[in-house]
Amino acid sequence: MTSAIKKFSPYIHFSREDWAFLRNATPLTLSEEELAELRGINEHVSLNEVTQVYLPLARLLHLYIDEVKKLYEATHVFLNTTACKVPFIIGIAGSVAVGKSTTARIIQALLERGPGNLSVDLITTDGFLYPNRILIERELMDRKGFPESYDLNRLIQFLSDVKSGRPKVTAPVYSHLVYDIVPGETVKVCQPDVLILEGLNVLQSPSSKGTERHPQVVVSDFFDFSIYVDAKEEHIRNWYEERFQTLRVTAFRQSNAFFYRYSALSKQEAHQVALDIWDRINGVNLHANIAPTRNRADLILRKGRDHSVQSVSLRKL
Repeated sequence: MTSAIKKFSPYIHFSREDWAFLRNATPLTLSEEELAELRGINEHVSLNEVTQVYLPLARLLHLYIDEVKKLYEATHVFLNTTACKVPFIIGIAGSVAVGKSTTARIIQALLERGPGNLSVDLITTDGFLYPNRILIERELMDRKGFPESYDLNRLIQFLSDVKSGRPKVTAPVYSHLVYDIVPGETVKVCQPDVLILEGLNVLQSPSSKGTERHPQVVVSDFFDFSIYVDAKEEHIRNWYEERFQTLRVTAFRQSNAFFYRYSALSKQEAHQVALDIWDRINGVNLHANIAPTRNRADLILRKGRDHSVQSVSLRKL
């Protein structure tokens, strides 16, 4: 009995080669130039990786989207009601610097170019961070990205409105340059076929604050499919430093950049600062809040040292 329990896994595990076989005949619709625009800083996603990893995933998502649409239609037939257009919502989680945004953009592009000419919107949870003035008041500036730094009520309301089929829903906008919410600026979500929500903590489970009479609603309650982008912490930490070093000589040099002060650092000084930020903030958040949600995902993309996906785990139905 004990050995049987140890062998049990809620996932089917695939090597990259085995997963690539599931692409079937899904066509590659991205060029090298188009892929270059989707890559994040210091990431090196190749067309070969898109072919082997993301095309099978796009095929799987199209199958899920079609089946969920049929389920909604069947439910409305049963209830004798008129069906409104309800987006299929994909959640993408993972650490800072692991490559969530690139993954989200590639999935968005492939779904838009695939069967059905789907409309796909991409929203990041950064827009639902509290403004800096509130974080400062609450002494949370060094915990930006931790669960308590987000306006979860606003995020839950946004997802509820989207999933209710409202014709137009707005989300706030975050600027990484100024490191704050952009006052008065919003992005519209107008009943897309698919909504991708990307963020650090989107797979968080309910806290103990919920009760039987008042259960807590969480972000993942609205997901039709979820993905966790995973890697060893030592690799993510290195990627974070590499990104910090690149930003030091690019975006940080803009006079209106929040981190302009870091642009004057030497490479060695930047190395120490980046590792300090990781050890005090991002690494702590990863251990306490992000990594524990990994096994709540429907699919896990596991990356190797070179940032490429090496294996895929798909949750059993």
